[in-house]
Amino acid sequence: MPEDKYASKRFDIQGEDAIDVAILEVIPFDYAGTDTEVLYETDEFTCVCPWSGLPDFGTLTISYVPGKKLVELKSLKYYLLSFRNVGIIQEHAVNRILKDLVKLIKPVSMAVTADYKERGGIWTRATARHPAK
Repeated sequence: MPEDKYASKRFDIQGEDAIDVAILEVIPFDYAGTDTEVLYETDEFTCVCPWSGLPDFGTLTISYVPGKKLVELKSLKYYLLSFRNVGIIQEHAVNRILKDLVKLIKPVSMAVTADYKERGGIWTRATARHPAK
């Protein structure tokens, strides 16, 4: 069997324990019960393939109807940056973000969508929702 010529090309990959949930902060939302929807979007979301270490770049959108709390934006930015070298499957990343944010702010509803850049001729969009449909 031929030697795996890509084995030496592998990048360092961090585990999900590197995701910095502790950095997340909340601020009070004084308009609970209104029809307010909050939308955050960044085209700089990055994680890495858990097998190759190659980067997955995408646009991440978080939309939610808040309860009594909002996510403080600076803390959200640092949280999302902590995914940068984490080896995580694309579809798992949106579910992990949803789980962490729902636990933190207990929104009425939330959707997390990642539109990943095309890789190998395949484009991926993954969405996780709370409450689940």
